[in-house]
Amino acid sequence: MIIKSVEPHLLSCPLPQPVCYDFHGGRRTVFKRDALVVAVRGEKGVVGFGPAAASEEMAKVIVEGIAPLLVGNHLCDPAGFISLATSKLGSEALAAAGAVEVALYDLWGKLEGCSVTEFLGGRIQETVCCYGSAGMYQSAESYAQEAAAVCELGFSAYKYRPALGPEEDLRTVELMRQAVGPHVGLCLDAHGWWRMGDKSYDASTIETLARDIAPFGITWLEEPLPLDDRAAYADLKAKGIVPIAAGEHEHDLAGFKCLVESGSVDIAQADVSHHGGFSGVAEIIRLCESNEVAFAFHNWGTALETVVDALIGSCFRRETARWLEYPQYAHRDPRVMYPFPLSDELVPEMPVPEKGELSLPDGPGLGITVDESVFEKYPYLPGPWSIFELESPPTKLALSGDHALPWAENSD
Repeated sequence: MIIKSVEPHLLSCPLPQPVCYDFHGGRRTVFKRDALVVAVRGEKGVVGFGPAAASEEMAKVIVEGIAPLLVGNHLCDPAGFISLATSKLGSEALAAAGAVEVALYDLWGKLEGCSVTEFLGGRIQETVCCYGSAGMYQSAESYAQEAAAVCELGFSAYKYRPALGPEEDLRTVELMRQAVGPHVGLCLDAHGWWRMGDKSYDASTIETLARDIAPFGITWLEEPLPLDDRAAYADLKAKGIVPIAAGEHEHDLAGFKCLVESGSVDIAQADVSHHGGFSGVAEIIRLCESNEVAFAFHNWGTALETVVDALIGSCFRRETARWLEYPQYAHRDPRVMYPFPLSDELVPEMPVPEKGELSLPDGPGLGITVDESVFEKYPYLPGPWSIFELESPPTKLALSGDHALPWAENSD
């Protein structure tokens, strides 16, 4: 089969109205959610799909750097594609190459008539364990109500983003524990929400708050400290107060080796879209296995990203590949967050978790059908998808492109 084209489809799903959220130290306005889907087209209409980090720069790398490596060539086993692409384009092309690798595996599986998991070591788990993820910029009472709503759906853990100040963050955990009972896990994603200009939490405040929330049975505390301060992470983890998680903002395997081998985390987090496709995430999970560190997927994109992460996760033992983040959006349940209908319209027959367990599709390739009409329905809207306004020092920051990229320069 000859590869005819490699196409990055950059999409935007605008909110019905911009949503303004107040937090401790400022305000955030959300306008839209972006997505990027790679389509690799072969002969006779066969197409492979992969999710990518949603940014204009990512689309440019795919068009200008990766497509010329593939178009006009015969489709072959994708196992060596990441090495080929990064040797030609540099390590900064890892995420883009990973997204294309997933699409190549989807195409290869369709050609061979088997699931991509057969190329990735074979399934060990037939379902993957999901935790419900939502929760940002609410009162303590509203967080507790949302936690209860998410757990009504059968998830055994709930993740939210604390942003109320230390005293209210503690009260939020107390109310959530009352709302969900003793057996549901609570995960606190502190990235960004505890670093809010002059109101940012220092290491002492973070340690005190960790000790205060520990009696409530916290599953993990995620990225509570500046991301490049390995020593501070190792120090906090060594104290054994609550499990510490991080990793979604690492860029390559070397970063994960430093994170895991330095004893900085109890749980490492990564996803296929940002960390080198199937092969990149497989390397990270094997690194976790060898260092006896748990692994949890970061997953904040579309249903396509969810199924792709689930497929590679299924090829590892649950003792290591423990959790898959499952975002809950308001188009599914009005009691949570904002809507993101593009996510589910893209994969209309996506499996839905039952009692917190996501079944895996069995068809060839990724085993799902991507609705390409979504590409026309949700054209890309240039500009930031959200704006942060900090009170002190007065600062306006635009978050452009993918959610996992650093804040952009001042948007004025």
